[in-house]
Amino acid sequence: MQNQELHRIASTAIIVKDGKYLITKRSLQKKAFPGKWTVPGGGLEISDYINMPKNKDTQWYFALTNSLRREVLEEVNLEIKNLNYLLDLTFIRPDGIPVLVLSFWAFYKSGKVKLDEDSVDYKWVTLKEVKKFDLIAGIWEEIEIVDKLLKGKKENKIKYCSTK
Repeated sequence: MQNQELHRIASTAIIVKDGKYLITKRSLQKKAFPGKWTVPGGGLEISDYINMPKNKDTQWYFALTNSLRREVLEEVNLEIKNLNYLLDLTFIRPDGIPVLVLSFWAFYKSGKVKLDEDSVDYKWVTLKEVKKFDLIAGIWEEIEIVDKLLKGKKENKIKYCSTK
């Protein structure tokens, strides 16, 4: 039997509205990080691109960002605009599946927050307020990067990362 390595590909969105950031509390039924606070997002699904038009060959453009827009709409009932890439990270879920997460930030476009079954609570918070929540590791640092970018600072690296 051939050794096959499987990865889940996911994306998240730090959503900015009136100087605050949307965080959501994960359901206790989630496989990874149950009950922790995070930002909206989810996994890329084949249905996010398989029925979309291809380029001249066999490739689809914008599958991941379309997936993220869909996930945000499903999870919190919001539309977002001006989607910007922030960073990537990888972790291994408790069930052994490696997960690649591409983190983005965007501005609120429209909608009123309405949670699906993935989350049990939400808050719009400032950078200072978000530290009071039991966040998934790294979420505060990601929000801090976005906060600095919005204030025109060029600092966009997470200090705890090391690339030797």
